[in-house]
Amino acid sequence: MLALVGLLACSQSEPKLSTQGKVESAAEELTVMNYEADSPPPPEAPGPPPASAATQASEEVQPPAARKLIYHAEVKMKVTDVPRANQHMDSLVRAFGAYVEEVSETREADEWQHQMKIRVTPGRFQALLNGLGGLGTVEHKELTTEDVTTQHADVSARLRSKRALEQRYIALLSQARKVSDILEIEESMGKIREDIEATESRLRALNNEVAYSTITLLYYQPLSLPTPDRPVLSFGSRLLEAVYTGWQLLIELLLGLVSIWPLLLGLLAGGVLLRWWWRRRRARRAS
Repeated sequence: MLALVGLLACSQSEPKLSTQGKVESAAEELTVMNYEADSPPPPEAPGPPPASAATQASEEVQPPAARKLIYHAEVKMKVTDVPRANQHMDSLVRAFGAYVEEVSETREADEWQHQMKIRVTPGRFQALLNGLGGLGTVEHKELTTEDVTTQHADVSARLRSKRALEQRYIALLSQARKVSDILEIEESMGKIREDIEATESRLRALNNEVAYSTITLLYYQPLSLPTPDRPVLSFGSRLLEAVYTGWQLLIELLLGLVSIWPLLLGLLAGGVLLRWWWRRRRARRAS
């Protein structure tokens, strides 16, 4: 009994922590909570647990959480009519309860392209992919699956620890009396609030990616280039064109003759020699 009274007296005589000490204690708790969230649990000591602990553990056992999977598909198709394909896609999107997140369309001289990003629930992802076969010919198809279960659990744990720390700061703020302590606590609360908002944004993005799968679809229609019609020319235009063509032909002939002048000179010399030889032969026969 005397020992119990002594312990109570010692606990009542302990000095109360100042607000500054509480702020430092809260910061230390944040470090410990972040370390515990990132580190695996320590191994338990060997030996059978007590009966009460085993009963409590059996009551707290819950089924494992479902896997957090992100499905994505990229499809490229060739169609015969882009407007008709657009109508077909509108019907498919409505039938499967999906929605179009992005859409773009370009038309050039030889090709008409339509690209869209479709979001659909994972349960209807494969059925919607199968429905795309009615558009045209599939030229490229790629499916990917990303498991973000561990990442989702890590972000959720960090968010819980940051929210718990924010509540501790709020409690400290209600107990603070000095202006310096109040300013210090509010500054720490501002930083932790920024961390909470960033973590919440990341968690919302993960939940959205898991809740709605993504299909990036591109289909195009080849376009034939038109052949221009030949212009109708009058008689005068055709006559002028014939004169011009003849003049060009004459110039080309003259230029060709000039370019082969060595051959012409050789033929001329050969003709002179041949004529001289013929005359000499006739003279011999006459004598």
